[in-house]
Amino acid sequence: MNNTIDAQAVLAQMRALTAQARGLEMPRAANAINPAGGATPAVSFGDVMKNALDFVNDNQVKAAALSDKFERGDKGVDVAQVMVAIQKANLSFQAATQVRNKLVSAYQDIMNMPL
Repeated sequence: MNNTIDAQAVLAQMRALTAQARGLEMPRAANAINPAGGATPAVSFGDVMKNALDFVNDNQVKAAALSDKFERGDKGVDVAQVMVAIQKANLSFQAATQVRNKLVSAYQDIMNMPL
């Protein structure tokens, strides 16, 4: 098993995620045309949030699994892999927390608007 980390691939992935978060790149499903000839239906906000939270959960589960393997002395897992997985999980959790904070703030602003 190759235990080296390709820094360029990690940077490319981070740039792609940043561009996607800024709205520069639309998901393929939103741009696709269905066989009937029309555009695909819009994705609901709830589905987007569920997918994002599932992504955060998956990152945390993977990080915990790698950490457990490393602690047990698995030869196929090195400390760099564990640290990268933990950092990915941490960053995705922080991003989700920031999104939640912005949504709560927006909700409070709307509720405080005079009618």
